[in-house]
Amino acid sequence: MRENLDGVVVPALKRRSLLLAALAVPGTRPARAARGSALRLIVPFVAGGGVDAAARLLASALQPVTGTPVVVENHPGASGTIGGRLVLSAPPDGRTLLFSAATHIFTRQVLGRPPYDPQTDFAAVTRFGLAPLMLVMAPRRPEAGLPELLDAVRREPGTWSAGIPSFGSPGHLATLDLARRAALRLNLVPYKGTQPALMDVAGGHVDLLLDSMVALLPLARAGRVRALALSAAARSRLLPSLPTFGEAGLPGFEHHSWYGVWAPAGTPAGRVAELDAAVAAATAALARAGALEALGIEPAPLSPDGFRRFVAAQVAVGAELLRASGFRAE
Repeated sequence: MRENLDGVVVPALKRRSLLLAALAVPGTRPARAARGSALRLIVPFVAGGGVDAAARLLASALQPVTGTPVVVENHPGASGTIGGRLVLSAPPDGRTLLFSAATHIFTRQVLGRPPYDPQTDFAAVTRFGLAPLMLVMAPRRPEAGLPELLDAVRREPGTWSAGIPSFGSPGHLATLDLARRAALRLNLVPYKGTQPALMDVAGGHVDLLLDSMVALLPLARAGRVRALALSAAARSRLLPSLPTFGEAGLPGFEHHSWYGVWAPAGTPAGRVAELDAAVAAATAALARAGALEALGIEPAPLSPDGFRRFVAAQVAVGAELLRASGFRAE
């Protein structure tokens, strides 16, 4: 079972075409960021998932920007901390980087014995991109849309179930926020990844799942789950018929899955700035090629300082949601 919140498997042919498109983007020039030996991009989740697909896209575009090989390595396990520890043990020279999802920053909140503090033990390089979340429902349910769903859950408190891909994931936090805002009482069912949770919703064993659109879109399009709403400010071109939560009666409900790059703590500030510039150039190349949009990812670069502030704000909000829900670390 997959441990990452974006556990959708991207078909190999599609991954290859996207990588080739990114590599073919004209106008990229080698930067100073990583000349010399290869850059290692550590992904703390299995190959083939959404985080891995995003990392490989970034690696394909970083290589022509930096003029040096960029190697993606998958080191899954222990809620992403095996890969995190590998990066922490590397020399702080900016050649071994962590590429992970939003789940990474809640290690201290969801693990009883966290092996590190994501905010102090890593140097924030940049945010890479973000993707909206989608609420899907088991196809057997008769509710036509979000308003009908919310009314039904309120009428039958404690009888509806919602899958949780992994503790501390955007889907987990968004589900807690949905329950709080809409005054819902849901039975939360934890999983080790999106795929098993999604399969249980498709099979009617669990009623609801709120998670990355990247992961849920294929089954929603196939009609195996029913898409109800998107947690973004505007509709997505990938599924333009799907309303936002705001349009469906829950204004201000916006949550995203996002991806970022970190280096070991102690990496020189100048080196971090070079890496930030290289990732920004690579991200721009991917955006021009349309490779990010094909996966439902919006480019969302932040400077190292901006990324640190963003993470701190995300942790504060997420920690409060966990506290208010009575969550206890494993």
